[in-house]
Amino acid sequence: MDSDTFRAGQKPEKLLARRSADVVSAVGDVSYRWSIKEDLIEWGEGAEPLLGVTNPECVKTGRAFGARSLSQKGASRYETVMYSRESDNGGGVRYEIEYQLVDDYGGKRWVEDRGRWFADADGNPEIAVGVLRAIDQRRVRDDQLVRLSTFDELTGLLNRVRLKGELSDVLTQARTPSAFLLLAVDNLARINESYGFDVGDEVIVGVAERLGGMSRRADALGRYSGNKFGVVLRNCTHDRLGDVAERLLGSVRDQAIQTSRGPVAITMSAGCISLPFHAQTVEAALAHAEEALMSAKQMHRDSYVVYAPSREREKMRQRNIHLADELISALNDRRIRLAYQPIFSSRSGEPEFYECLIRLVHEDGRIIAAGSFIPIAEKLGLIGLLDYRVMELAIETLRARPDVKLALNVSGGTTSDRMWLDALVAQLRSDPGLATRLTVEITETVAIHDMAEAAGFISQLRDLGCQIAIDDFGAGYTSFRNLRALDVDLVKIDGSFVQNLIENRDNQFFVRTLVELAHNFNLPIVAEWVSNEDEVAMLRDLGVEYLQGFYLGEPSLDLPEAEAQSAALG
Repeated sequence: MDSDTFRAGQKPEKLLARRSADVVSAVGDVSYRWSIKEDLIEWGEGAEPLLGVTNPECVKTGRAFGARSLSQKGASRYETVMYSRESDNGGGVRYEIEYQLVDDYGGKRWVEDRGRWFADADGNPEIAVGVLRAIDQRRVRDDQLVRLSTFDELTGLLNRVRLKGELSDVLTQARTPSAFLLLAVDNLARINESYGFDVGDEVIVGVAERLGGMSRRADALGRYSGNKFGVVLRNCTHDRLGDVAERLLGSVRDQAIQTSRGPVAITMSAGCISLPFHAQTVEAALAHAEEALMSAKQMHRDSYVVYAPSREREKMRQRNIHLADELISALNDRRIRLAYQPIFSSRSGEPEFYECLIRLVHEDGRIIAAGSFIPIAEKLGLIGLLDYRVMELAIETLRARPDVKLALNVSGGTTSDRMWLDALVAQLRSDPGLATRLTVEITETVAIHDMAEAAGFISQLRDLGCQIAIDDFGAGYTSFRNLRALDVDLVKIDGSFVQNLIENRDNQFFVRTLVELAHNFNLPIVAEWVSNEDEVAMLRDLGVEYLQGFYLGEPSLDLPEAEAQSAALG
């Protein structure tokens, strides 16, 4: 009903009579006219089915209708009209509310109530005319959307967004000491693999029920991610945090979770943090809880760690952040360089090939060795970018220097990096002659971590014409089976066994054994970390074909010219 109709001088009674039959009823709505002073309601057609009453006389008065209404404070028709702060200036005062009605069958139904009230000469509500519309289906949809935005679909617990909201509330109020626990099911991947993902879901639901049974009414429990749960503990002091964590872990540990495949025994680990003492923001609280959880997992299963600030840890983080920025900047500014260390033939004394070692050129010109940044790059997930750049530089060198052979190290993650391999394949196929002068080195520990994946990686490189070397040979679980499974061309004995070779009989025995093992498969050997002439002689006598070490030749940013490459061994 628009205000223009009323301003034209038409009475609301006439408007209601004219339109209710042919418009309102046609769309399933029910019109009404409420004479407020007499407290009488006149209902239009279709009132019985919409209101769920067998006799409209039972809702003939506003009082009777109000007795059937279930509404929050301020949401009933009576309160909306009678306590309105607006004034009727001739066109009526619009209102729109939603509430539930109790029907004659014991059920409840949602309605939307839209209308206008009109004032008497004194400005008091005299008449209200409006329309009721059934909105049960819409409310169900809205409730479902609200539930999906609030609760985890699988467990019925608070979802991540709402859990963070509860955490924010605790930090904002900060009236009493509180805490946050982040708990993770140990080895959920193993459960999924052994029993199936459906059983894994049953385990998650079972854990939710256990934790819910241990939580207090004031606590907020939610599912943080796949196998992780978060608990916001209100009114929990730091000294009680360990006891709470142990009680929650025990509730899961002490009794197996019943599933459709039978009982499944599980454990959990937890990271705990006191609030607001050790975190003033949600992001900081979550980060510290994740850190404590990671520490708990590194200890052993079924453990918890309470976060404690550490200046050394923060300094290390700042160093990591600074180094990450420096690495990205060096990559963008082309300040990643190769240093070439010669690898000599033990017989001829001539350099046979060069190992490519990564270096970072600082902005001030200083050369930074790999040991200063590679471990951090691996931890921060930047090693793949560095491997890619090293590969590009090695290919450039092979093109520029057709007289040299190079050995290129790759990290563990790169052996499964499809983009790195595709880029190398593209480079070598465009210039097939490069592959015969390139040796790709992978460490033994990486190779045996996933033999099938390593074998596939090696096979593709060999098909291109590259040679493959096993680096750090002897540092892993060397066996005849491993060497037979990996179709490699060269092995490099881990330098720790060459170090102090003359004085250390254990190292002598180990090197001799590794040499015999490799020669059994007709594989030539490189000995690293060679440091003196006596080691050169002993390794040569043991049958080692190639030697590498600072004593023989240090890494250099510049390759020697072909005519300058001379014998370095006596």
